[in-house]
Amino acid sequence: MHRPNLLLLYTDQQRWDGLGANGNSDVRTPHLDAFAARSCNFDRCFVQNPVCMPSRISFLTGQYPSTLGITRMGVPVPADACALPRILGAYGYACANIGKLHFLPHANRDHRAVPPRYGFDHLEISDEPGPYEDAYRAWVRRKDPSQLDKVSLGLPPAARTWARTMGVADTVPHPAAWDRNATREAIPFAGRDDMTHTAFVAEQTIAYLERARRAAGPPFLCIAGFYSPHAPWVAPQRFLDLYERQALAIPSYPPETARQASEPQFGPEPLRTARHGYYAMISEVDFHAGRILQALEDLNLAQDTIVVFTSDHGEWLGEHFKWGKGYPGADAVSRVPLLIREPDRTVGRRVNRIVEAVDVAPTLLELAGLPIPPSMQGHSLRGLMAGQNDFGKDDALMEMAGWKSLRNERFRYLCRADGAERLWDLQADFGAYRDVADQAEYGPALSDMRARLLRRVIQGERPLERTWTY
Repeated sequence: MHRPNLLLLYTDQQRWDGLGANGNSDVRTPHLDAFAARSCNFDRCFVQNPVCMPSRISFLTGQYPSTLGITRMGVPVPADACALPRILGAYGYACANIGKLHFLPHANRDHRAVPPRYGFDHLEISDEPGPYEDAYRAWVRRKDPSQLDKVSLGLPPAARTWARTMGVADTVPHPAAWDRNATREAIPFAGRDDMTHTAFVAEQTIAYLERARRAAGPPFLCIAGFYSPHAPWVAPQRFLDLYERQALAIPSYPPETARQASEPQFGPEPLRTARHGYYAMISEVDFHAGRILQALEDLNLAQDTIVVFTSDHGEWLGEHFKWGKGYPGADAVSRVPLLIREPDRTVGRRVNRIVEAVDVAPTLLELAGLPIPPSMQGHSLRGLMAGQNDFGKDDALMEMAGWKSLRNERFRYLCRADGAERLWDLQADFGAYRDVADQAEYGPALSDMRARLLRRVIQGERPLERTWTY
């Protein structure tokens, strides 16, 4: 049978509401909004871990972080991990990843070294924009060496510590005017607009599609791994110019948090400037995603390609008095966009059911007419895409070292390894801020969520197969 191509547009740290199509009237995403209008929009998709590495391998294996044994950053993904490219490769697919993959810790290695293949036939890995000698800097060097001094967004502190400890000389110039881990500013990209990491991912993805079209070879899986809109918030000036900073909406805080809300970093100006840079990075991704989608049309590949747009997790953006991502994984961090477009889809559909990132890999296998391995723990979304309502689960599980949480229609429940429990009533005013686990009227809800989490843990077990009775 003829099998479809698979194209994944995968961003880093993009909240669910980081799309105009998802109700944010501030952010400018015309190309992705048009794509959403022809896609199945799962507007309540939740990731299984609130940081990059565990979320990414969970997404591509269809397995929960605890099953993989990868529940925190810094754990290398084993080279033999049974992720989507390895499964598809067994059925004749050519598989590529361009840009961010983040299966290995990136602060303590030489990025010129050849990484494990993980089932990919083609790898152009660049996990960070410019601080390492990797595929991105090699691309810049080939196109315009004069731009090399302008593309780094700064060396992560863990990389600086590793280089100093190991006596490794850092030969890459970095910006000296700002601290990438402390700034909330919206910063113009120092180089040419067409030299950003986002432009690199788009150009090399389009080149891969062109080669695939000329070769007329096997079906492909291509992952375009964008770094944006991950902090620091750096974008070409023309995308910053799309926004009037003072007009951007900012979150409200509960009255009992007045002391925290009075801290300078959570004032109106820092909240707006952070959104300014964050939205500008999203708009740049939107522009280049539009280029990729147009190339797919121009190359006559669109009618044979399933396209997915999603992200590995969200961003606090000052909500809950936090920046970045992580514990306790509220919706700002755990809820991400998920758009899936089948080749013959001309009218979009919005799905309001709670789904999980682990559901995407089995969905793609079923849409490609391939069996779903029993090791996968996600549920195929194909039925929901066809308008059916029977799905098999109505909550989303998140796991990290030392805690697990469960999110359903009304509540988010969290249990830590020390036995501490937290419960949030998401339908109440400021409910995501107020822990009600110790309130008597929520006792039945607490017990119910506790039992639901226990059932999910048991259902997720994947014991090794026995060969006979004893």
